[in-house]
Amino acid sequence: MEADILALSPAMLNLIWIGLFIILLIIEVFTVGLTTIWFAIGALAAAGVNTLGANLILQVIVFLAVSIVLMIFTRPWAAKHLNKNRLKTNYESKIGEIIKITERVDNLRQTGRSIVDGQEWTVRSHKDSEILETGDLAKIVAVSGVKLIVEKYEEGTL
Repeated sequence: MEADILALSPAMLNLIWIGLFIILLIIEVFTVGLTTIWFAIGALAAAGVNTLGANLILQVIVFLAVSIVLMIFTRPWAAKHLNKNRLKTNYESKIGEIIKITERVDNLRQTGRSIVDGQEWTVRSHKDSEILETGDLAKIVAVSGVKLIVEKYEEGTL
């Protein structure tokens, strides 16, 4: 059986690589993030070395090498630059907002609340040593699950 796979004609291998390329592109179209595009390009590279006369083992090596190298080196850049216009989710849009503390924030006692856009949130300080009193202003620096992580806000500082 193994000898049969290695004995495929170059034309048949090209059809397989191009078919894989098309299938991976179709999958990419229906997924949210950049997931299979790197492997699609790897399949195209493998088809290229097949056309140049490389054997199947070298084609598979080129496929994997190109796919992995592209994923490692270009995915972070692409994810950063291609998602610029992505709408923030409900909780992400809260980061940077200034809120008023409605219950004393004390991480060690696990207390702290605030009302943001009519919804009550659990609030924790970014630093365990920082305590915020009722009425203090705080800046949201992160969201962890259902908790707002805040830092004390002083007028005139951002």
